[in-house]
Amino acid sequence: MRPHACALFALALLLAVATACVQPTAAAPPRRTASAGDGYDDVLDLRGTPTAALPGREKDNNPINVFADRGAWHAYALPAAGTPGGSGGFTGPLYIAQEYPWWLSASFSRIRLSEDGRPLDLASGGPPRFTSRPGSLAQAYDLGDGLRLTLELRYATHRTALIGAVVRNTGRILRTLGADWAGSLLRPAEAPMRQAPSLAVAPEGVAVDFAKVRAPDDFLTDGTERFEVRHRDPVRTTVSGEGDSYRTELAAPFTLAPGAARSLDWTESYTFTEAERTAEAGAARRVLADPARTVRAADARWRGYVDGVTAGVPAGRRRLAVKALETLVTNWRGAAGSLAHDGITPSLSYKWFAGGFWAWDTWKQAVGTARFDTGLAEAQIRSVLDHQIPPGSTIRPQDAGMIPDAVFYNDPQRGGTNWNERNSKPPLGAWSVWQVYERSGNKDFLREVYPKLAAYEEWWYRNRDHDHNGLAEYGATVDPANGSPGEQRLAAAWESGMDDAPRFDAASGTSVVPNRDGSGRVIGYSLTQESVDLNSYLAVDQEHLGRIAAELGKRAAADGWRARAAATGRAVRERMYDPATGWFHDTALGSGTRLTDRGRGIEGVIPLWSGVATRAQAAAVRERLLDPSEFATAMPLPTVSRSSPYFAARQYWRGPVWLDQAYFAIAGMRRYGFGRDADTLAARLIGRAAGLTGNGPIMENYDPLSGAALNSPNFSWSAALLLSQFARGAAKSVPRPVKDHSAVRLRPLGAFP
Repeated sequence: MRPHACALFALALLLAVATACVQPTAAAPPRRTASAGDGYDDVLDLRGTPTAALPGREKDNNPINVFADRGAWHAYALPAAGTPGGSGGFTGPLYIAQEYPWWLSASFSRIRLSEDGRPLDLASGGPPRFTSRPGSLAQAYDLGDGLRLTLELRYATHRTALIGAVVRNTGRILRTLGADWAGSLLRPAEAPMRQAPSLAVAPEGVAVDFAKVRAPDDFLTDGTERFEVRHRDPVRTTVSGEGDSYRTELAAPFTLAPGAARSLDWTESYTFTEAERTAEAGAARRVLADPARTVRAADARWRGYVDGVTAGVPAGRRRLAVKALETLVTNWRGAAGSLAHDGITPSLSYKWFAGGFWAWDTWKQAVGTARFDTGLAEAQIRSVLDHQIPPGSTIRPQDAGMIPDAVFYNDPQRGGTNWNERNSKPPLGAWSVWQVYERSGNKDFLREVYPKLAAYEEWWYRNRDHDHNGLAEYGATVDPANGSPGEQRLAAAWESGMDDAPRFDAASGTSVVPNRDGSGRVIGYSLTQESVDLNSYLAVDQEHLGRIAAELGKRAAADGWRARAAATGRAVRERMYDPATGWFHDTALGSGTRLTDRGRGIEGVIPLWSGVATRAQAAAVRERLLDPSEFATAMPLPTVSRSSPYFAARQYWRGPVWLDQAYFAIAGMRRYGFGRDADTLAARLIGRAAGLTGNGPIMENYDPLSGAALNSPNFSWSAALLLSQFARGAAKSVPRPVKDHSAVRLRPLGAFP
């Protein structure tokens, strides 16, 4: 105790009641109580401090993992240990300039405490503690001499984060303290984005306004965007003469009796339009009027999330399940711009993935999201169906029913260069919808989407079955971007989702042919090969369209879809399986020749996942999957067999392990009763993937020879399918003693525990 403390102690006790009377009416937030999130601290390393506004490094990946929630378009991290000036605030925010992520600041709102005009060292009592928890970021400081400070960040709305600071007097004397906040901009290095952000004094804090910038590959704003900090208590703000730094000061000091605490709450909102700004101003003020309510609601929501993803998961894999959950929620973007519904981006950590939704990603992501939030799963399916080409379209009438590859904040009319209608993506919509429905039971959702899914299925056969033999081809649309055969072939490879897989090499003979309607008009282009994965996916979607139709009481339609699924499956197993190689292959358009010279690719396992393979075919595929010279690499299930002359461990779709394709392989093995083998591969895959069982991010893909992380950290479909399969542990193997495929009773997709 200080020398004068004993003399003041009695006075402090006498003043305690009077002091309490001048405290603000809002009490300090309640202490954290035990929750389903306990035990899941720091499942992902969220520590880091940027030194430049541009977050990308090699390959445009942001090296700092971040946290966002509720679909917000701005995110935060924890300070890196020992960062000069990093104490007292959260890293960031990282904001999305419509389609591209940028750091606004190293730490925009850093709280500072003072006593008698003297700044207090937040770390004087020891190193601060920084922790990420499901749904929140937390910091704790021991200032020594009986003062403690905690900071917690949660999201209050889809545009607003709530930060709560609690100053606690654990000493034995009365303390009178001041508080202020400071921060500065990290400006982009180059024009015109460098001039975009500008600091301004706001009535309840400080704001950053953004000038209009239309740099399609780097920075997009309309001049209405704003980032605004609002404090619950009266404050005064000044902006530096240079305009890049600010200081916000609490209007009056506060006094803490021994054992008392004072909360200092503020919100940070990032909005795109004037209407959003107005709505969010009201929302932020309501949040600040009762911040404890927001804390309780956020914690309850996250307890439900964690319960959803860990139910039935072996104890050793629950932290991985929670990491997958946090990855998906951080990549959740709320409706904005041309995106009419909430959805999930592939990765906020990769420059080109931050501001849009992809159809193929969405189908897979929704299946994982349904584990914890069926409403969000439904919304993201709507987010891509919103942009399905309608009947009577004046822009592309020939593509009625098509679902574009990717949709972004900016559509083509707004200069959206990332928006892609030159191709679609593999059809898994009906499968995805059914998985979500099995958890939600929302039959209204089935009624809403069934006609759209049926129209999409019809589009494939109208625009992508060149010779009308029941086997479809990947292809390209009639689009200005597809003006040459080379561009058409590129778009067709993109349509597969396996962009540069060796089976699409022009040097191997892959080319395109035009598809025409009855009048001879070109309505699209097809590759000169029928792809095994595409037709297996189509069989799965037809099967699930039959289930949806039956659930809606459409018996004739259900029978029709089942018949089509059976016919598609029969065509795959009879025409696309090669007994000599023990593998499924694409076939040449016209002749039907199996294209075995292009090697074995992971697409050959999709007939197992879809259930169209015979038992003998599945057994042969299993042998290849377990062979170290084929697919049982150190980290198993590469996209191209190691024995292939085209195998390249680190070259995108020519070798790396993609967790979605590994999921299809493992689920396919389980479907045919090879559960023990599937468990072995899944365990080895999880154990070898760099950082997966530690606190590293979930990646887009991995090196099959070393397990090293490759592209795009914090990747959504990897996280979703980890939730759907790998994190849930082993399924019981079901013996299949019969050899006749017609007699094999396969597990339905999605039935694995």
